[in-house]
Amino acid sequence: MAYVPVPKDLTRIKTKVMFNLTKRQLICFGSGALIGVPLFFLIKSRTSVSLASLLMILSMLPFFLLAMYEKNGQPLEKILRNFIQARFIRSKIRPYQSNNFYSAVIRQHKLDKEVQAIVQTENHSPKTVSNGAAADRNGHRQGQV
Repeated sequence: MAYVPVPKDLTRIKTKVMFNLTKRQLICFGSGALIGVPLFFLIKSRTSVSLASLLMILSMLPFFLLAMYEKNGQPLEKILRNFIQARFIRSKIRPYQSNNFYSAVIRQHKLDKEVQAIVQTENHSPKTVSNGAAADRNGHRQGQV
């Protein structure tokens, strides 16, 4: 009795449309044929058949790559777009930035201690002026014009 392996992850299985090919593969192969076959017949009359077939293969190759190549679930055009963005469009210098919650808590604690120290020094030493007049919070004399 024949056994067929069934993959555990069914999300990677693609629907086959015709000739055991996906819709993407049919479109890419069809596009390659629409460009390659007329090119072959146009060049065959002017050059040798081997050169015409070589040029046909080279013109159809990008379409075959677009149809078949896939890495990490991404088709070739997405891989190329990511490569071009990373290599040419985005800046090369990527500064490291993080939001360190611990350092923010330390800074806030230091500021709280500093404010507490200022409040305690103002409460324990009331400011007085040499002539006996009381000073306000900013150290200005009151009662003089």
